[in-house]
Amino acid sequence: MTDHTQHNPRRASGLQPAPETVKSPFNNKQTWQFIGVAVAATLAGFLASAYLPAGMTVAAVLSVGCLGLWATGVVPEYWTALAFFFVAIVIGIAPPDVVFSGFQTSTFWLLFAGLVLGASIKHTKLDKRAAVLLMRLPLNSYAGLISSIVAFSVALAFVVPSSIGRIMILLPVISALAAQIGFKPGSNGRTGMLCAAAFATFAPAFTILPANAPNMILAGMSESLYDLSISYWDYLRLNFPVLGILKSLILIGLTLVLFPDKLPENAHEDPEEATPVSGQERRLMIILALCLLFWLTDSLHPIGPAWVGLAAALACFWPNAKLTSKTCINQDLSYGSLMFVAGIMGLGAVISVAGLGEAIVQTIGGQAGFSEDSPIWNLSVLTGLSTLVAMATNLPGVPAVMTPVAGDLAEATGLPLQTVLMTQVMAFSNVFLPFQAPPLVAAIQVGNLPPKAVIKLCLTLFVISLFLLVPIDLMWWYLLGFL
Repeated sequence: MTDHTQHNPRRASGLQPAPETVKSPFNNKQTWQFIGVAVAATLAGFLASAYLPAGMTVAAVLSVGCLGLWATGVVPEYWTALAFFFVAIVIGIAPPDVVFSGFQTSTFWLLFAGLVLGASIKHTKLDKRAAVLLMRLPLNSYAGLISSIVAFSVALAFVVPSSIGRIMILLPVISALAAQIGFKPGSNGRTGMLCAAAFATFAPAFTILPANAPNMILAGMSESLYDLSISYWDYLRLNFPVLGILKSLILIGLTLVLFPDKLPENAHEDPEEATPVSGQERRLMIILALCLLFWLTDSLHPIGPAWVGLAAALACFWPNAKLTSKTCINQDLSYGSLMFVAGIMGLGAVISVAGLGEAIVQTIGGQAGFSEDSPIWNLSVLTGLSTLVAMATNLPGVPAVMTPVAGDLAEATGLPLQTVLMTQVMAFSNVFLPFQAPPLVAAIQVGNLPPKAVIKLCLTLFVISLFLLVPIDLMWWYLLGFL
């Protein structure tokens, strides 16, 4: 019989095995990031308490703390969302129906439906079929690939009115295309393709009236408050050339610079032959086609995009349809993503109820030095105000806060009311951090994108838009005689 003790000196000598070292849940970098967020939230509280009432101060602290944790990724996004729910309810900053209002929004249910459709697309392998078809396009260079993705994504914004719906349909296909080309998970090529698709179908769409929620909120409130109807063509003509086309070209360049890569050697190989369409794929294509049809004709019927998506999800869940796995509802859906979005929407609702956005407008607007003889200065300040509101609340918060005070601002600046209203577009089309925009949050989750990569692209595009595109857009307005 072999003596095993000779192979283990510690056991042979009678010594007990060394206890395992308990690992800290944070590494050094995460610890300092967590401390930094805590310090920033504390400083925000001290500064806000000197100028704002208690409710707004607490809202400011919650906002800085939550956005800081989401931006750094120190803890999972859903943890921060759940922590927000807990703290907001315990301290009583807002009623439960406000704190948990994110679960009642159409955005939440549209994301849920999108996750189901994405899972169904993967289950039926429809994403791989679409990727095989896209592989037949002439892919001569990485730059050409990114350019094609951006062009297709912008075009999709003209036909699908829901930004989250577009992202849910588009990203699984682009992800499968990246795999077909040969880009591995985590590679610059895959990240660049997915970021380009997400941003291109989202950011330029702010210049297409029915394509994003803030656009529609602005149009609806303008009509209800001021009896001012904003036409599709005027809105597009005023905003799309600069904030749509030019921003898309800049997005292509930024993607190539921030996520440089080249096509793998096997990218030019002939794509595999497409197999016959299965019954499952055919059923799912019919559901998706009907979904798109109802989204495109949303002005002709009372069913909102979220409920169209939920109906499609119900069809995918039907047992005999076999469009999802039996464990889809328990295993294939990312409930962390849903908690994340509900948390962001709830935080925006709390900030809105606390009046933090309106306080920013009143405080800074009173010191802005508006003058009827300085229209460019007035427009710059108005754009800056809207941008600050977007950073303090979220993108839909801009028209919700700025539109009711637009009449007073028009009187103070001497600018036409419609011009004052349109300055909001330059603000809510320029995203400072992805957490201001639920569609970008959905893109991070659905595309399995590194949040830091999305933040890097977001910040860079924000700076370029603020200091380059906004002045060019104002020049375009002048040439059109809008100023």
